Amino acid sequence: MKRRRSKKLSRDLVGGALTGDAARVLALLRVGADPGTADSDGTTPLYAAAVQGDAEAVRILLRAGADPDTESAGPGSEGTPLCAAACWGHTGVVRALLAAGAVPDLREDRGTGRTPLEWAMAGAWTETVAVLEGAAVDSASVK
Repeated sequence: MKRRRSKKLSRDLVGGALTGDAARVLALLRVGADPGTADSDGTTPLYAAAVQGDAEAVRILLRAGADPDTESAGPGSEGTPLCAAACWGHTGVVRALLAAGAVPDLREDRGTGRTPLEWAMAGAWTETVAVLEGAAVDSASVK
């Protein structure tokens, strides 16, 4: 029974993130949904919120313990949350993920795909590009 409940909570949490319903995301976390567990398709809640551009849900999930660099693997939902946000020019989400420690130059597809900056450049999202370039410079100076 516990496994079935966990699967339902994961599905509902991804659904709440996909519909931009931050209140629902918060409510589901409060009743025990795991912010890091993907749904049965492999989509993580953080990826779903990032691709939708829902910075509030992203921050809620990060505060609840979601890893900002975990790749999603669902059909049509492959990649990192930062790549998803950068691809669509969701600068507020990019900032939230970077503030939570997302690696700005992490390639998706287990290191073989594009970086967030490459996605932002492909979409001509100039503000997002600038944020990611600044983050890349900051992370290089720390190394």
